[in-house]
Amino acid sequence: MSRAVRRRFNEADKGFSLIELLVVIVIIGVLASVVGPRFFGKTEQGKIAAAQAQIENLAMALDNYQLDNGYYPSSEQGLKALLQQPSGKPPARNWRGPYMKAREVPMDPWGNAYQFVSPGKINPQWYDIVCYGKDGSEGGEGDDADITN
Repeated sequence: MSRAVRRRFNEADKGFSLIELLVVIVIIGVLASVVGPRFFGKTEQGKIAAAQAQIENLAMALDNYQLDNGYYPSSEQGLKALLQQPSGKPPARNWRGPYMKAREVPMDPWGNAYQFVSPGKINPQWYDIVCYGKDGSEGGEGDDADITN
C-alpha cells in the first residue's frame, strides 16, 4: 500500500473526538429532560385507570354475591367474602363462590388494600370500595385523590 492510502485508513480509524461525544451526551440529556416527565406522568394515569378497573371488577363480584345471598357482605366480613364463605352476620347461606378467579383480594396499584364499607358512606344503599390513591391516605388531590365506586 502506498503511504497516502495508509494515512487515510489511520485517519478514519481514529473514531469520534471528545467534543463530538460531549455534544451527543448533551443532546441525549436535553431529550431525556423533555420526554422523561411526560412518560412518568403517564404511569400515574395508568395506575389510576388500573385502580378504577379493579374497583369495577370487585363491584361485579359483589353484585354476584348479593344475587346469591340477598345482601352484600358486612364491613367486618370484607372483600374476603368473595373468595371464601364468610362467618358471622349476616350469614351467607346461599354462598356459591368464589366470586373472583384470584386467590387473594387484589391490592391497589400502589400496594395498599382496598377499603370496603357496607353499607357505604358515599353509597348508603349499597357499599363503598375506596382506593386512597398514591399517598395511601384519605383525601388528597391529583394522583393522591381517592378513587371510589
